[in-house]
Amino acid sequence: MAGHTRTQRTFSEYLIERLIQTTGILVILFLALIFLFLLREGGATFFEVSLRDLLQTRWYPNEEYFGILPLVLGSLLVTLGAAAISLPLGLLTAVFIAEVAPRWMREVLKPLIEVLAGIPSVVLGFLGMVVVSPLVREYLGAPTGLTALSGSLMLGYMALPTIVSVAEDALDAVPKSYRDAALALGATHWQTIWRMTVPAARSGILTAVMLGVGRAIGETMAVMMVTGNAARMPLTLNSLLMPVRTMTATIAAEMGEVAQGSTHYHVLFAIGLVLFLVTFIINLVAAWAIFRQGRRYGRLLS
Repeated sequence: MAGHTRTQRTFSEYLIERLIQTTGILVILFLALIFLFLLREGGATFFEVSLRDLLQTRWYPNEEYFGILPLVLGSLLVTLGAAAISLPLGLLTAVFIAEVAPRWMREVLKPLIEVLAGIPSVVLGFLGMVVVSPLVREYLGAPTGLTALSGSLMLGYMALPTIVSVAEDALDAVPKSYRDAALALGATHWQTIWRMTVPAARSGILTAVMLGVGRAIGETMAVMMVTGNAARMPLTLNSLLMPVRTMTATIAAEMGEVAQGSTHYHVLFAIGLVLFLVTFIINLVAAWAIFRQGRRYGRLLS
């Protein structure tokens, strides 16, 4: 009877291992197929439009102007603005939850913050249009409330749950012996947090930032609703208070109306390919940071 039970357990473990392995292979396969599809559809762009034309400063496909530089810089401006907003707020919130808040409060705040990530982006875009944009126009003197700043504020809010959750997990993973050693040497509670705990969790915090930035740069609906969608070069000092257009918003707004197989169609896929590569690089950096953190802890434990 014991041998039969052991055989069943071994067979079940084998099935689970094969299922996990198959799932991992399928994920890699789907990712490769998506990349190949984008490469096939977007690669034709480089045979139809010269690289010099793609790097122009005007995007107006109706007149064969396919300069993607305003779209790239618009995405960069909004994403950097979102990172500047969400990084300090996310880090401070994570430190409060992991190191300052009592346990009962932590058990309440952590799930609530993670629930925020489930709010649909179209709802946040609507709130940005009716609440944030009028405030930007009224109090900052912008000609319109649909600006890069409005997009940065909404994206910063959307990136916060990811940054807080991952950074809090990284802080919580710091061994308690680190804190005890700092306190034993005479450090105060705040000195222990900022000079011991936070530096020890920097790889995990970097991962949180990378994932938050990846969340922000790939967002579509909220950005399309609050940034004004003007394909202009954001090179002036007041660019945050002017409308911009991002790569994601361009694809979402124009893909449904473009003729399949046209140059415009292929350029939109080329923009998607650029987005795919940027997001892939960000996630690769985050994975490398996690791997480095794991190796570091492994050396400390050994």
